[in-house]
Amino acid sequence: MTQETTSALDLSSLDDDARARVAVLDDLAWRGLIADSTDLDALRAAAAEGPLTLYCGFDPTAPSMHMGNLVQILTVRRFQLAGHRPLALVGGATGLIGDPKESGERVLNPKELVEQWVATFRAQLERFYDFESPDNAAVMVNNYDWTQGLSTLEFLRDVGKHFSVNRMLDREAVAARLAGAGISYTEFSYQLLQSYDYLQLHQQFGCSLQTGGSDQWGNIVAGVDLVRRVTGDRVHALTTPLVTKSDGSKFGKTESGTVWLDASLTSPYAWYQFWLNVEDAIAPQLLRIFSFRDHAEIEALEASLHERPQARDAQRALAQELTDLVHGADERANVEAAASALFGQGDVGELDLATLGAALAEAPHAVVTAGEWAQGITVADALTRAGLVASKGAGRRTIAEGGAYVSNVRVTDETAVLGDSDLLHGRWVLLRRGRRHIGGIALEAP
Repeated sequence: MTQETTSALDLSSLDDDARARVAVLDDLAWRGLIADSTDLDALRAAAAEGPLTLYCGFDPTAPSMHMGNLVQILTVRRFQLAGHRPLALVGGATGLIGDPKESGERVLNPKELVEQWVATFRAQLERFYDFESPDNAAVMVNNYDWTQGLSTLEFLRDVGKHFSVNRMLDREAVAARLAGAGISYTEFSYQLLQSYDYLQLHQQFGCSLQTGGSDQWGNIVAGVDLVRRVTGDRVHALTTPLVTKSDGSKFGKTESGTVWLDASLTSPYAWYQFWLNVEDAIAPQLLRIFSFRDHAEIEALEASLHERPQARDAQRALAQELTDLVHGADERANVEAAASALFGQGDVGELDLATLGAALAEAPHAVVTAGEWAQGITVADALTRAGLVASKGAGRRTIAEGGAYVSNVRVTDETAVLGDSDLLHGRWVLLRRGRRHIGGIALEAP
């Protein structure tokens, strides 16, 4: 829980650099990005004195980072842009264990696989932080470096001695597990390892701030306490709120699963469409959390959302900015060209296979075998298979009414059969019903 503030900082007495270092905290508050802090006034005072070294850890328990990680990544990025120094920690050690989940025990991944994921996470973090700045370059660190040689006796005497089991049992995830199937000592000890990270980073790099999601508050303050007990130094903690949809469910999940940062797991097209389609009710909150636009620009987008929601200016701004940030401006241009072409405002034949396939994979589509294709598939049948109409009869009526298109060319013959010339890149057929409903037929790979 956030402590009461203890003093007010006179910003007028600070130079421009110091004001920028402190102002990031006020910016985070405006964006709704502060859930808990050990003492915000003390943190402001520390920021005014000089650049802070801070860290947020990421455990490689999956093949890629995901949208939820992006909240933490961008929060740390804001600190770096304000003049502070980030430590980009990838948990090569903690990733071998995993933070306890309320739902049950994790399956331990093979060490070789975790090492692969460590490399992936490092590469992803390199996209967001500046590792070349002459003043506050980010530093990549891996907690496996200081845990691999730690003996059991050292760990129990030098780390475990400072922890109360009673307090560890208070963690929600631990309490939930104890009330159910139980928890292994391996996962129960995770908090000690994360706390040890903070101690090591404080001693090696002078790290004095750890950030993370609000679900990590217990682990983070345990690290704050360990640093104090071992060194006598005062360090800080700050967490961001978990992002949820308007119905309270977790944000960052779709019907097809997690929204990943890796383009091979969530295509740039799917990533762009995810942001473009966020509900109006949470778009203002997401702009504040994820966008690097200034306050005035964000407030203008919020006003547009209220005055003309059908324009979806806020969602489009989010989709454009975050696709640029995660996948690059060129990929964003490809995605926008694909979206225009799919809905008849561009040449669909100019789309590359990867972009076309990713776009149609997100739309209703059916896969047909080479044998089925050779026998002939009518357009009416294709519309039905792709889920654009309820039946072949409805497909023929759509054609008769002038509402059926193949590769953006209107079909007028109710008995028309698809041919090889309709295949894009020899694999896909683009179908459209009316102006807004697209689908496809995919020829099964040989």
